[in-house]
Amino acid sequence: MPDSELAERDQALFDRLVDTFSLKPDTQAALAHVISCSPFAANSLERNPDLLTVFLKTQHDPTPFTELEQRFTQLFGNDPNALEPPEFARRLRLLRRQEMLIIAWRDLTGIDDTNTTLKALSHFADFAIAQALDYHQNRLLKRFGQPRLAENNQPVYPVVIGMGKLGGNELNYSSDIDLIFAYESEGETDGRRSISNAEFFIRLGQQLIRALNEVTAEGFVFRVDMRLRPYGDEGPLALGFDAIEIYYTTQGREWERYAWIKARVVAGDKNTGQTLMQLLRPFVYRRYLDFGAFAQLREIKRMIEREMSSAAMQNNIKLGPGGIREIEFIGQLFQLLRGGREPQLQARSLLHVLDCLQEMGELEADVVADLKSAYDFLRRTENRLQMQYDQQTQTLPDNEQDRARLAAAMNYENWPEFLDALNQHRDRVHHHFTQVLRLPNDEHDNDDPVADVWKATLPQAERVRVLGELGFAQPEQVDTVIQAWRAEQSPNLNNTVARRLDDLMPDLLRDIAEYRDDSATLDRMLDLLAAIMRRSVYVALLIEQPQARRQLVRLFHASPWIAALLTQHPILLDELIDPETLYSPPNKQALARELDELMKKCPNDEEQALDELRRFKQLATLRVAAADIVGALPVMRVSDQLTWIAEVILDVVVKRAHEQISKRHGLPSAVDEHGNTYTPGFAVIGYGKLGGIELGYGSDLDLVFLHNSTGDQAMTTGKRVIDNSLFFARVAQKVIHMLSIRTPA
Repeated sequence: MPDSELAERDQALFDRLVDTFSLKPDTQAALAHVISCSPFAANSLERNPDLLTVFLKTQHDPTPFTELEQRFTQLFGNDPNALEPPEFARRLRLLRRQEMLIIAWRDLTGIDDTNTTLKALSHFADFAIAQALDYHQNRLLKRFGQPRLAENNQPVYPVVIGMGKLGGNELNYSSDIDLIFAYESEGETDGRRSISNAEFFIRLGQQLIRALNEVTAEGFVFRVDMRLRPYGDEGPLALGFDAIEIYYTTQGREWERYAWIKARVVAGDKNTGQTLMQLLRPFVYRRYLDFGAFAQLREIKRMIEREMSSAAMQNNIKLGPGGIREIEFIGQLFQLLRGGREPQLQARSLLHVLDCLQEMGELEADVVADLKSAYDFLRRTENRLQMQYDQQTQTLPDNEQDRARLAAAMNYENWPEFLDALNQHRDRVHHHFTQVLRLPNDEHDNDDPVADVWKATLPQAERVRVLGELGFAQPEQVDTVIQAWRAEQSPNLNNTVARRLDDLMPDLLRDIAEYRDDSATLDRMLDLLAAIMRRSVYVALLIEQPQARRQLVRLFHASPWIAALLTQHPILLDELIDPETLYSPPNKQALARELDELMKKCPNDEEQALDELRRFKQLATLRVAAADIVGALPVMRVSDQLTWIAEVILDVVVKRAHEQISKRHGLPSAVDEHGNTYTPGFAVIGYGKLGGIELGYGSDLDLVFLHNSTGDQAMTTGKRVIDNSLFFARVAQKVIHMLSIRTPA
């Protein structure tokens, strides 16, 4: 309701507060606005009028939490651990009411913008969790002693992970908090009544939940949801890092990757907690372009659309059409698909991710502007709706009084004006949601005869006719190949892969038929499918990216060598997505920069470095071959490109080999004929096709190794001194080893 129409009870409260605190006109206006928009604030001021003095003291602070620790000390004293648990819980609830009212006052009166309000709510949640954790941990330490690692007796501390809105520093006003409890490793406590680390941290988790979640006469602090932990409600309340890593590595599902995007260590041992975050990063952000997530995301999208269609969701600003969830899903889709390759997308903030997607060219500037504007409006609406009664709701009110309150809180004259503005935002969001996430194959043609050929639901003569009409020169042979392959592979297919193949094969057969050859291309494609079926992510890539699929068929038709390379190394399939990159091999300088960036990821891990070298060579060679096939490279440039690839790899390998031998023996040193000390050099001479810049796709490298160390005083300078000749021989051996050893890549 407008501030000029304060209810009789609110008017009496307003008059009393104005008289008691001698409020100035501008403060009177702010108070009237807050009371009229939030019965929760009005009731709290009715119970404790002195809260108003706290608001007035904090309204000029830079943020709502500037003096939070001082306010905590005023309420708890200098030694919170001296309080009994019921009294600690009571004061924590009083602190929560005070802080939530400070945040509401500043938000409703326009002191803080939406982003500041969300950060303030998250900051208070972090603070409350940390205080309750410290208090109950200290009590358990007195009873059971310090948990310690079994292997080295080092102390172990709790790690509390905040998920969802809390993890993203985007907590709304009356939100649950999603938590996961962890600890570094197994062991036991060192007290007289020793218990296992697992039991200690489970007890601590139980007490922390009770401290925050339990409803008392003073209310609650935060509703705690633990269902996102490994194994859900069936799992232990706290787990060690190894158990958590094993769970996500072996059983983690797509929606759990989605949940971990915003995960953040909010309390406990934050440094050790970062170790866990690093352990799980490969689970959340996969190094390859993760089109396997498309199938799961498609299901999530369909679930969203089914839920939105219900009448109950039409007034839900989070889950309804054009709601907050649609904006979040757009950002997180790109994070799951590209986050492993694009580190800038590995961010918790949705607004930051949207900005990155604009910079990357994934979303147009006007789309990002619409989404950000709507997100601000919707989150502000959500907060101010929840500020009315301190209740977790995203549903627009259905009574005139609360509608008037919300319209006034959003600074609109009346409900129709507010609703019109809201619907404009929601319409734009829903439009972008349907456009940005318009996935291929959302609709399947149930009468597709090519699908019937693949599934063998037509008689053989009819299958042959359909294949002939597609353009196959020998349709009988093609049908025989298809049905033989299905019979051989069907026992190996799980339901997910079988469904994806049913989606893929009709379009794949159409693509292959365009080349009107015999079954050679089909045979190569089926060999690839047999190789990648256990990694259904690649099957999904070919479904979701028609352009990549057509590029693949073109290359398989033109080159048995490329077909064999991609079948042996399916990770290279990601490169088919961008034809500009695929058909435009980089020059030598760009190749060197690319390889240098890869090597920075594994400065001390030789096995990973060797894998990266091989993948780099395979990928670079694939680009050259693809450009060669489509005529984008003259013949002379092909040999140039292949030589450049060999040279940049040699540069890196020689450098790493020299560094590794130097770490063991020190640098070589020698004295010349004039008595001057110098550092001998090492060179690699290329002979044959490498020397003549005439390398082919399967060429060997003819190399000669040289050094310029001479004289009698020619030894290394490290602790394990060896002759320079032996030093350089070992460098050469290391180079040969790194170039020729076979790895899983």
